[in-house]
Amino acid sequence: MLSNPEAVKGMARYGIAAEKNFGVSMPKLTELAKEIGKDHLLAQQLWNAGIREARILAAMIDDPRLVTEDQMESWAKDLDSWEVCDQCCMKLFKRTRFAYTKAVEWGACDEEFVKRAGFVLMACLAVSDKKTDDREFLKFLPVIEREACDSRTFVKKAVNWALRQLGKRSHALNEVAIKMATEIKQIDSASAKWIASDAIRELISDAVQKRLRR
Repeated sequence: MLSNPEAVKGMARYGIAAEKNFGVSMPKLTELAKEIGKDHLLAQQLWNAGIREARILAAMIDDPRLVTEDQMESWAKDLDSWEVCDQCCMKLFKRTRFAYTKAVEWGACDEEFVKRAGFVLMACLAVSDKKTDDREFLKFLPVIEREACDSRTFVKKAVNWALRQLGKRSHALNEVAIKMATEIKQIDSASAKWIASDAIRELISDAVQKRLRR
């Protein structure tokens, strides 16, 4: 059996609900995904099971070419933890043709994990999409600024993540992100000040600046 009750207890301490969670590790799920290969129909069945492991595995094996906008909306509404949210974005959503549109749309949503998904998508795209012009990423900045006051932990951390990853994509975006973070820092909001201060600290660091010069 792959289930691990002790792991379930540990995950609960990090905000991953114990309900419908068997504590299967990510390496094990990755192994299973490699054995199964891409299977769009099975992915739908796994997702509908409503179990943590099944939903993460669904994101791993689904074929992004076959994912529809309706499917993305449906899955986003089902998200109930930061872990499943992030895995869906990293393993599947960022590879779909709707990724950029949903990043902006979801970033404006009220639902906690749908909103988080929007900003996680922004972060993932900034890192993994090497071909898209930097100008496409400028569309994310107004959303980041507008939502920086959201005090919910899983949202504000995702907003911060998106801002930092955008600022590490290129020298030009680094300058723009630092300027925006400086403006966000002036907002009368504890969340906004934390998001901005943390982003600035990393974006002006010697490590980031040295990498960007290369």
